[in-house]
Parts: sequence; C-alpha cells; structure tokens
Amino acid sequence: MTPTNTTLAILFADISGSTRIFETLGDVAARHKIAQCLDLLGDVVTEHKGTLVKTIGDEVMCTFPSAEDAATAACAMQGALEETATEYTASGPMSLSIRVGFHYGPAVVEDSDVFGDSVNVASRMVSLAKAGQIITTQQTVEQLPANLRGSVRFVDHAPVKGKKETIDICELLWQQEDVTRIASSVVLSKPVEALMHLTYRDRTLTVSQERPSVFLGRSATADISVDETLASRQHAKVEYRKGKFYIVDQSTNGTHIRSDDGSESFVRREEAPITGSGVISLGKAFKQNPTEIVRYRAE
Repeated sequence: MTPTNTTLAILFADISGSTRIFETLGDVAARHKIAQCLDLLGDVVTEHKGTLVKTIGDEVMCTFPSAEDAATAACAMQGALEETATEYTASGPMSLSIRVGFHYGPAVVEDSDVFGDSVNVASRMVSLAKAGQIITTQQTVEQLPANLRGSVRFVDHAPVKGKKETIDICELLWQQEDVTRIASSVVLSKPVEALMHLTYRDRTLTVSQERPSVFLGRSATADISVDETLASRQHAKVEYRKGKFYIVDQSTNGTHIRSDDGSESFVRREEAPITGSGVISLGKAFKQNPTEIVRYRAE
C-alpha cells in the first residue's frame, strides 16, 4: 500500500495497573477481564467514527478524523469504564481504569498502520496521564469546538522525545461535578442571573450561564483573538460559576487585570475572581502601556 500523508487525531488508551489485576484475579480471569475492556474500548472507537489501528498488550491505538471526534470518544471511554462492574476479591473491591492520551496532527498511513511525529506525541500524552485522566496537547485543544475547550485545563509544559522545545499539555475534564443530595427541608434560593461582557476592538462576547466560558488568546481559534505578541495562543479563559466570574490563566507570561477603581492584580497559571468592570491585558503589564486590552463589565 502506498503511504498516504494525512491529518488525524491519534489516541492511545491504556489499562491502568494491569500488573495488579493479574496478581489479584489470576492469569485466566485477568486476561478475560482485560479482553472485555479492550472490546469495550473498540466499540467506543467505532461509535465515534474512529479506526482501531491495533492492540498492544493492554493498550489500544486508534485514529479519528478530527480532534473533536477523538475528544468525545476519550470521554465516552472513561464513562464506559466507570460503569463497568466492580470485581469483589479477597483484597477488596477492584475495578478497571484507563489512561487516555491523544494528539491531532500530520501522520503517514501505510498498510493499516500510522506513523510519524504525531504518533510519538500521542504516545507521550498517554504516558503522562494518570488513571481516569485524559491528556492532550494545546495544539489539539485549539482544534476543539468552544464547548469542549471549556472543559480543558492547562497542566504543564512537557518534553517530547525528538523535539527541542517542550509542548503545552492539557487535561480534558470528562466527569461532571459531584452532585450532593440536599435534604428536602433545605430551601434553595433562586440563582441570581449574572452576565459579563468582554469587549476587544469591535467584538463583544458575553459570559453567562448559557455560555459559561470564553477563551482569550493570540490564536485565531480563540473566542476572542487578541493581537498581542506576549499573549499565548490560548492564554486565559473567563468562566461563569454559580453567579460569579473567574479568570483562569494558562499562559507563559500571565494575565494582568486592572479594575476601574484602580486596583490591579496578576495571575499566572492560577485563577482569580473578577467583579465590576475594568480591563485585561494578556502578557503585558500595565506599566508597559498595553494597547491590545480586553474590557470587561459585569452586570
């Protein structure tokens, strides 16, 4: 088969702690349990427009036509494993969990296999993931739709074999927040509706319960693309949570906030609440007289 150059999302899903599974269940039962898990992952791949490339021991390698397809499949994989039956053993309850890593980029397809730098990056992502986690690259996040980007948090910079520079890695959060049951005697007040308007040049977006996050950054794929050389491609996001607003920085140079009352604050790879009105500068301090600023106003 002639090699074909293409762009794909490459995803690895690895069963976590397989050694313990064999020690606890024994060889026959463990192999059966892992085979069931791999079959389940294969079904999820097919349901989300993916192609199962191969199974490597207790790990699957698969591809998807888009970053979005890979992301939704990764979440479905974690959800499917969460719902599998728990084994009760002499050592206590035991259930399977997986680590997932994926990356979207150029690849070479040949003889039903996939090769190239993107495969190496995706393999590195799964090696960085913990049980129950989904890890990907910032480059991949930039290809996701806004609703999925809102479920991503920056993790760290990581080296990748064969690359001189580190790459930004992110976690895709797939679990809904735990819901606490409330006693019927507790009276819940109606949540206060709140809006925050973000304006850059002639573009205004509103953060609210209907649109709970807006990304700011230098990338053309950011919700608000800011023409600032010191800004990261996906620099920060403004989030709505239970009637309040927060700015979450995931950049190299940090985010500067100045309210209209004159107070200033700075966040770098952390978050802070924002209220009232003021301006946001991505990467450049206000003493440097930034011109590319985002104005915010809450109501």
